[in-house]
Amino acid sequence: MFNVDYQRPQNLPEALAFLSENAPDTTILAGGTDVMVDMRAGELNPRYLLDVGRLAELRQIEIDDGTLSIGAAVTITEIGKSETIQRHAPALRIAADKFASRQVRNIATIGGNVAHCSPCGDTIPPLLIHDSVAAVVSPAGQRKVSIEEMAGGPYHCTLRPNELITHFILKPKPEAVNFVDFQKIGRRQELAIARMSMATMIARENDRSISFIRFALGSCTPTPHRFRDIENYLSGKIPDEAMLRQAGQILAEGMLEITGRRPSAIYKEPAIQGLFIKMMYPLIK
Repeated sequence: MFNVDYQRPQNLPEALAFLSENAPDTTILAGGTDVMVDMRAGELNPRYLLDVGRLAELRQIEIDDGTLSIGAAVTITEIGKSETIQRHAPALRIAADKFASRQVRNIATIGGNVAHCSPCGDTIPPLLIHDSVAAVVSPAGQRKVSIEEMAGGPYHCTLRPNELITHFILKPKPEAVNFVDFQKIGRRQELAIARMSMATMIARENDRSISFIRFALGSCTPTPHRFRDIENYLSGKIPDEAMLRQAGQILAEGMLEITGRRPSAIYKEPAIQGLFIKMMYPLIK
């Protein structure tokens, strides 16, 4: 039994007013798929739960002035069903389809998945390839935080106690992009927590050369990363199998530079190369 005061504001100003008085003792709740697990484990013991999951201001998906906006309280199921996201951020939709189970997808939110700052958050690599930023509000005002800046380390969110995410701002997929994917490896097929994950979007010219590429890696490092070394290596080239293997080696070396050569490297190094080649292999067919 939890000794916690549950609060459900009717709108965003009410939520901010509550935070202005109680932020240090408050945990933000949207879907609760992480918060409730942490509370049951005794790792989280807030005085107040502030439920923002039903706030209309946090539940929109829209294109406005050339940017894609996704509300922080939009569920993973809604992302998976959104034609707007399919058109403008298809890697995110692929990730949504591979996210946990249907029951979890129905209540988990994109804002919670990002703010939890788990290295294995499935939505984060797709957000990174779209240069996404989080729009954040507090009683003191508004600011924008890049997805890469959001995590100060595993499960350590850099947001202040009185801040909450209202929405994410993404650069839509360029029209020239003709290859998009998200892949992950877990210990099982269903309800899999990613041991490693990656997302990409690529534009190829008629001669099959790569004119545009974005690539991001999740789960393998303490915080997800855009891997610009991979982007720079493949940009302007016509990929073949040898080139993909070399790129996979660059990726593995980049991962180990961040994490150090731990005992798990003996399997992670070939696994990340294999997953990368699997993702990119359609480019050489």
